[in-house]
Parts: sequence; C-alpha cells; structure tokens
Amino acid sequence: MIVGLFPELDAIGGIQCVGRHIAAVMAEFARRNDLECRLLSLNDSHELHRMTVAGREFVFMGYERGKLRLGVAAARAAWRGEARIVVAAHPHFALAAQGMRAVSRRMRTIVCTHGIEVWEPLPLLRRRALRHADVVLAPSRDTAEQVAVRQRVLRERIQVLPWALDPQFEARAASAAAKVGLPGTFPHGRVILSVGRWDSSEGYKGLDQLISAMPRLLSDWPDLELVAVGEGDDRASLEHLAAERGIKRRVHFLSRVSQAELAACYAACEIFALPSRGEGFGLVYLEAMSHGKPVIAGAHGGAPEVVEDGATGFLVSHGDVQQLITALRTLLVNPARARQMGACGRARVEREFRYERFAAAFEEILREQCES
Repeated sequence: MIVGLFPELDAIGGIQCVGRHIAAVMAEFARRNDLECRLLSLNDSHELHRMTVAGREFVFMGYERGKLRLGVAAARAAWRGEARIVVAAHPHFALAAQGMRAVSRRMRTIVCTHGIEVWEPLPLLRRRALRHADVVLAPSRDTAEQVAVRQRVLRERIQVLPWALDPQFEARAASAAAKVGLPGTFPHGRVILSVGRWDSSEGYKGLDQLISAMPRLLSDWPDLELVAVGEGDDRASLEHLAAERGIKRRVHFLSRVSQAELAACYAACEIFALPSRGEGFGLVYLEAMSHGKPVIAGAHGGAPEVVEDGATGFLVSHGDVQQLITALRTLLVNPARARQMGACGRARVEREFRYERFAAAFEEILREQCES
C-alpha cells in the first residue's frame, strides 16, 4: 500500500493543483505495481471523490477538516503493516507521516514542500518530523536551499522536483486563443494581467506596486488597463490605493473566475506581471508562458528558475517601482520583442514543464523508495 496525505484536492490553487498531480501519479504507480493506493484529503467534503489528471484516474476520501478522523485513518493504514510509502503533500503533514512510521517501521516517508511556508523555521515538532523524512521534495533549488538552511534538513535528503503545467489548463488554451469566454467586465485596450490571492497576509505578491506604476505608464499609453484576477481580503485596500492614484477606472478586479475564463484572460492580455517576493515556484508564470505571454516576475524565491530574465520576460526587485516601470515600458514600446519573449516562454514550458516530465520524475522517486 502507498498512502497520500493532502490538505485539499478539489479546489483552485497552486498547491491543490500540484496535489492532484501527485495523487494521479501515485494512483498510476500503484496500479502498475499491484499496490493499494489510499489518498486522504483533510479539507475536502467527507465523501469519496473521483478525479482525473491526463487520463489518470484517482479516488480519494475527504475528511471535511476532521484532523482526528484523518489521523485515525492514516494510523489504521500504518497499523495494518502494509503501507510501504507515505507521501505528505505539505509540510503540515510531516508529523502525521512520522507518526505512521512509528507504527510501521519499514515505511518510507516523502514530504513535499512548496515555498514560503518553509522560508522560516517551522514549529519544533514539525521541523523535527521534516528532518526525519526519507525524502523532502522542493519545487525549486531556492526552496531546497531554504529547507536545508531554515529547517536544517540534510541536503542529501532533499530532491528538487519542479512543478508542471496542468494538462487540463493546456486543453483550455485552444479555445482561449480565440478569446472565447472572457469575463464580461474584461476591458478593451492593452492589458497587463496579474493573477493571485489578494490576502493581507500575502502582500508580497506586488499588486500594490503594479497599481503604483500605472499612472506613469498611462501618460504614454492612455489605453492601458490593469486586470487583477483572484480573491482575497485585501481587495478593498488595493481598490483604495487605485482611487488614491487616480486610476480606479483603469484597475479591474475579477473574482469568481472559472478556469475557462482564466485561460481566456491569459490569451487576451499583452503582458503578465506578478512582481512577487514570495513564490516558491509560481505556477501562474507557467500558465502565462504557455499562452505565449512575456512575464514580469520578482527576482526572488523560485521565480528566477521559471522566468529567464531577458529571454522569457524580466525579473524585478520587489518594492522597486521604478525598475518595474522600466520593464513594463520595454515591453509596451516594443510589441515585437514582447511577442518574441512570449514565444520563448511557450517553448520553455513545452521543453521543461510538461506534466509527463513531472510524472516520470516522481514515479522514479516512488520506485526508489519502494525498492529501498
């Protein structure tokens, strides 16, 4: 048996998307090796769910935030003595994975990290559990370094496994190319798009800096618009900032956007920008690149491993509004160069960030741990 512990699978978000990829690979690996696969999700509704990723079907049980119920189910799987691997899809489950191994000594443990959650020391017990994992996965070299330095995990236990573009997102790109399904409030003109979670706790995304940059860009490009797609409790504050800058009508917040509409937004924009300082990887960069858009990202975290500065877009220092304005001007004044960067980005996604590549690499990790 192999067991997967997930925070949430049936929801929108980068960690949820990666979780689905991990679950699909685990289910396929179990089928090929005649193993049982048990997937447990903490926050999903308390029922049996069925999902598919790239033709790989998997079934998982949700526990509706019932930590005790999920813990009991995980312990039972370990107690039966049949579990060979447990994959904790978030560091918050490292302690549960360690507890399972205390019950079944032969079990191997894999813990997945994502980014900012491991950039500061975890609580003591969780940090110790992470250190005792057989393998700790990180989506970028930068996050791997943070795990080694901040959590003091042995470097030989850390492996870099870059995230992949979601195959279902790829499938939507064809219809989105014709700008089919755009939200009704999507503006005309030249559009800078940003996608993220606009929470006050995640102010590192840099949307406030994009808003601050807009007045100086509008003097040269009066048809310029900024579209921010996402949810969050910081929206009122960001709208107030836009009003203060005198550009309230040029900043458009779109919420409750479907995945098809999001793909259409990527297709319709001219530039994608998220000058964040807190991305452990940045799936939204892959999504924009897959649509052939030049990307402006923060020169921090895992973003420089996704966005090639000067080739697929530009990297800017978080908080440096002037540098951000210069990068945006460069793309706006030379659309041909922007298109060339977008084409370069699309080729890089095809070459390095396809789901098939992720699946093959993760299957190899599972195989190594199973054999050991």
